[in-house]
Amino acid sequence: MLLILFAVFSKLQKCMLACLFYDSHLVIAPQSPVLEIGTNFTATCMIINTAEITADDLYWNLSKTTVSKEQYIKINKTALNVTIPITSEKPEWLFCLCKRVSPKVVLNNGRFIHGILLVKGYRPEKPENLSCVAVQNGTYISPSIRCEWEVVGRQTTEVPTTYTLIVRQTAQVPLNVFPSFMLLDIWVEAHNKLGTIESEHLKKDANYFVKTNPPSDVTVISEKSFPTSLLINWAHPIASEYLRLMYQIRFCRLGSHIWNYVPLEDTSEYIQSFRLQNLRPDTVYVTQVRCKNSQKNHGFWSNWSNNATERTQEDRPRSKPDLWKIVTEDGIKFICKDPELSNGRITRFDIMIQNPKDKIKNGSSEWERIMVNRSEADSSSSHRKITLLKKIPLADKTSVKVYVTAINSVGKSDEALLVIPANANEFAPVEELMVWPHEGQLLLEWKPPTSTAVSEYVVEWVSGGQIDWQRERGSTRHTVIKGNLERFVCYNVSVYPIYSGRIGNPAHAEVFLEEGAPVRGPTVKLNGNPGRNEAKLTWEEIPQHSRRGFITNYTIFYTSGAEIHAITVPANTTSYTLTSLSANTKYDTWIKASTIRGSANGFNHSFTTLKYAPGEIEGIVVGVSLGFLFVVLMTMLICFYKKDLIKKNFWPQIPNPGESTIGNWSPDYPLKAETPKENCLSGISVLDMDICDGKCVIEEDKASLPLKKDKYLSEEHSSGIGGSSCMSSPRQSVSDSDEGGDMADTTSSTIQYSSVVASSGYKGQTPNSHPQQSIFSRSESTQPLLDSEENADMVVQDGSRQFQHFSRQPCCTHNAGNKDTTNCDDFSQLAMEQQEIPQSLDFCPLEEDNEQITPTDELSADWLPTVPVSSYMPQLGGYRPQ
Repeated sequence: MLLILFAVFSKLQKCMLACLFYDSHLVIAPQSPVLEIGTNFTATCMIINTAEITADDLYWNLSKTTVSKEQYIKINKTALNVTIPITSEKPEWLFCLCKRVSPKVVLNNGRFIHGILLVKGYRPEKPENLSCVAVQNGTYISPSIRCEWEVVGRQTTEVPTTYTLIVRQTAQVPLNVFPSFMLLDIWVEAHNKLGTIESEHLKKDANYFVKTNPPSDVTVISEKSFPTSLLINWAHPIASEYLRLMYQIRFCRLGSHIWNYVPLEDTSEYIQSFRLQNLRPDTVYVTQVRCKNSQKNHGFWSNWSNNATERTQEDRPRSKPDLWKIVTEDGIKFICKDPELSNGRITRFDIMIQNPKDKIKNGSSEWERIMVNRSEADSSSSHRKITLLKKIPLADKTSVKVYVTAINSVGKSDEALLVIPANANEFAPVEELMVWPHEGQLLLEWKPPTSTAVSEYVVEWVSGGQIDWQRERGSTRHTVIKGNLERFVCYNVSVYPIYSGRIGNPAHAEVFLEEGAPVRGPTVKLNGNPGRNEAKLTWEEIPQHSRRGFITNYTIFYTSGAEIHAITVPANTTSYTLTSLSANTKYDTWIKASTIRGSANGFNHSFTTLKYAPGEIEGIVVGVSLGFLFVVLMTMLICFYKKDLIKKNFWPQIPNPGESTIGNWSPDYPLKAETPKENCLSGISVLDMDICDGKCVIEEDKASLPLKKDKYLSEEHSSGIGGSSCMSSPRQSVSDSDEGGDMADTTSSTIQYSSVVASSGYKGQTPNSHPQQSIFSRSESTQPLLDSEENADMVVQDGSRQFQHFSRQPCCTHNAGNKDTTNCDDFSQLAMEQQEIPQSLDFCPLEEDNEQITPTDELSADWLPTVPVSSYMPQLGGYRPQ
């Protein structure tokens, strides 16, 4: 039976859809559904007006995604179901399509497709917390009621929810006034395409919903006889015939945001005035009043009335001045704050400073008046003004007592006492003081002294030139600073224990309310001049107001080019020496100051290292000087220890010219013939007055040879005959020039006299056929030359003796047969160069006492030259260089 009904319903549905979609072969049911999110939706695709396809040729697409065949249900050969979950709020298209099974389907593709739009939404939910209010309009209650409720559940744009407020009265009376004292039924109905739902019904008396205006004409009266009281008056906002009201009052000090409320039981009556009590004298108060239905749990509180402001009357100060001190280098300053309960404007302070040794307080000291000028703003402000009372010099180990009272227009306060002990260290400080920031405040904690009981504590904080303090009870162990503190400012916090007015030794701590990066870094400069490889940097600490935190360290940067060097030093360092720098190099340096919150760089400073280190040039000069001095000293030492040898080489011993045999040489005075010594092997005799002791000139001829007074100087070297070691040495000889210095200038020079005497044997004999013996005579003297020697070309011949001068040659003896050379090996060569003496000549020195040398038989006189020769060889240009 059910199958028959379903088949009939299906045919009817197909007929209806065929009428609607006569040009399409596929139809989906239901059409344009509104679906609830969170449910499953089933749709049916039916084939109409064609036999080309069957249900097996159909498939479903949700938007552009093909639905899985597992979600299909085949109803018959012409109907196919699909079930999909509704999860998203976004509308989607559901399509039924046909596979391309025949050319007809391909050519008529548009007739084998159909789709529907799935609109999604949420069912409405019951509104909650319905409330309604009827406000006062003029002197009456408005007939309009304004209701509020909370919307529950979610909505979509395609399926919105509408709300309808319904107010139903038990009796429908068409009046234009508020239905006071009548029962009202109020609810809210929510409706959308998915359904409808109602809120809870609110059934209350009409006055339950009333909210009146605030009280009007609120005034406050201050009475002089009641300095701690204010009287408040107001008017009812609505007549009692409509509604009886109750009131609420609140008040606060001007500038404060903390309200004080009068208990409701004191204002629950139908009243129009109230007296506030226990107020502070000479204090401005702000007062407000509001009202509501006096019936319990009925009605709404009105708004607060406008502010009503008034100042209480003055009274004498009910607390002491807050007396404190500031210690300076040249004394002590006494300062105080106005009494906390000043009860009026303070007009003056009376102070008395007394030595504790005085027995009567008012006997030896007088009260000193200090006038002050306070404004109403100062007395109304919560921050008490600090007044400097007096500054006095205070010597060490001196104790004083200070008494202060505050006076206003009504009276004076009690006396405040502060005792400055002679030695504050005798009163123990607090222990383990800790100060730290926390949530914009400074917290303090300490342990009390264990020696003596403390009556109270004074917590002092100083920043720059500003000082403030607060007092805490003796039982306090931790507190919060109540002053106005600033960020990035360093505070020096001190805790003083007070022992019955006597100030104890304080404990100190530095703290920041909040730290930040420094404003700037320190300015660096050089301490003195830079060295060659080092430079000492100095800097001053950053001013306290620029630190903005505790300096953790300094970082020194310096560079001479691309590479930057960094050195970190502790925060208590203000100087540092850079080392291992390059000489003659320009450096840039700067310093970075760091806190826990950041850092800042200071200004750059440039300097150039020296090319040479200080004292380096002086060291070189001193070293060279010391070396030169050492050489000089060594030379002097050598000269001292070798003076004899030096004297012998540079200043040889000069014979006395007066004793020289050359003085007797003259053609008029023949020489005596003497027998030659045995060791004379040569026919040549050499006279030498220095070392070679041969004297070939006869003593009797010395007197016959007058000395020539003319001046003869020569730069030629002497022959060397008569030298210290028979070696050639530089000696000054007589010059042929008449120019030069006088005799005094030539007496220190050595003058050599040399001649070669040709003799046939003995004095006075006539020359015979035997070869003549040549005698080379020489003498050294600083005296002028002899007259007989003036003519350089003169040849002296006396009988068998002949004189002939040769060039100066070294004194030596040469034996051809024995090949023996004494002292001078170069003599023969020199003689050959002068072509005056043959190389085969043999010389021997003559003793000074010998007057004549007899030639040996082996020697012949044929070697002598046949032309006359001069007594002296020509001298060239003065003295030869020494």
